[in-house]
Amino acid sequence: MSRFLLSAMPFTGHVGPMTVVARELVRRGHDVRVHTGSRFRDRVEASGARLVPWREAPDFDENDLTATFPRLVGKKGMRQLLVNVADCFIATAPAQVTDLEAEWKSEPWEVLAADETSIGAVLFSEREGMPWATVCVLPLNLPGTAGPPSGMGIRPGTNAVTRARDAVLRGLVPVISRSLTKAIAQAQRGVGLTPDGRTMDRLVFSSTLIVASGSPLLDYDRADRPPHLRFIGSFGIPSASTALPGWWGDLEGRRVVLVTQGTQNIDPDDLIRPALEALEGRDVIAVATTGVAGRDSLPFPVPANARVAGFLPFADLLPKVDAAITNGGWGSTLAALSDSVPLIVAGGDLDKPEVAARVAWSGAGVNLRTGTPRSAAVAAAVDRVLAEASFRDAASRVAAQLHSLGGAGRAAELLEGAR
Repeated sequence: MSRFLLSAMPFTGHVGPMTVVARELVRRGHDVRVHTGSRFRDRVEASGARLVPWREAPDFDENDLTATFPRLVGKKGMRQLLVNVADCFIATAPAQVTDLEAEWKSEPWEVLAADETSIGAVLFSEREGMPWATVCVLPLNLPGTAGPPSGMGIRPGTNAVTRARDAVLRGLVPVISRSLTKAIAQAQRGVGLTPDGRTMDRLVFSSTLIVASGSPLLDYDRADRPPHLRFIGSFGIPSASTALPGWWGDLEGRRVVLVTQGTQNIDPDDLIRPALEALEGRDVIAVATTGVAGRDSLPFPVPANARVAGFLPFADLLPKVDAAITNGGWGSTLAALSDSVPLIVAGGDLDKPEVAARVAWSGAGVNLRTGTPRSAAVAAAVDRVLAEASFRDAASRVAAQLHSLGGAGRAAELLEGAR
């Protein structure tokens, strides 16, 4: 038996994959703790792990970020991304270090693994001179020697002109992220480290082991990846006790289109409303999730062929789904593709444009190139995805590759090797 501490930022899309890995490590006989927000206690304990809650770090609510991080009020797009990273991920890191220091003194661990936004775990490890493993729960943002910076939603160049473009963009990263580099320096000083000028994408990835969700087909088949990077496919869908809604039987024998807007930026006018408008009157059942537990309705009338729920058991739902309209959340994207479900992706901000671009590159879906599409654009994309077999064929190829990489079992095996 070994002792593991897994650190995850308190977001559903981060904690979900980490608790799947925790469950697998527990199944293998290890002692596992998860450092994250107290709102996830039930999920952590259901995996067999123990919760180490954020104490000094602000225990925020992902559905109401502005209550804890007021600079996010009114921010969208790149401005939202920069403030979110600076205030939520970086500025909380010294307090995360305080939490981890107290836990280490109480009960040391053999292996520390952190998602790629848990900067506190990185700073703690660097200060204490101990290695850590990165567990990537987001689309891989690892910088390389080729291609554009990840996150821009740009495909790697294939000719002299576009490769030169990529090189210029890579050179601009330190300029674009200057405000974040200053925030990182402040966090480093706050825990007794000397600032070294690293940008975030150079800071957060382990130099010994990176366990990455996804696959080469969702990473542009890039050849500039280091040997300590290991893709494991999908972590799988976390177990959930969500009860089936009363309308579940309506899906039997019908063509089903899933509409999901994730758990952040969940204004239903952005994607759910235009998607339901696009599907109204069609011979399909539109299943929409609001992203908030218990919020099983929408603040506007829905078509007769729509069904709404806060959360649904995706493991039961996805085998019934013919296509999914999504904002590009990485977890739901991987879940859908693992079931060979083709996608229509409306990626508006954060990492969503990058996910949309990768899905389109793989051939498994349509990139709407906006997070707030018009219903006509959604309707046209749905028509293409349902009518053209190439989309489902490509989704099936991605699914086969994802399944071949081992999932949570392979992730646990790799972490065991980090002891």
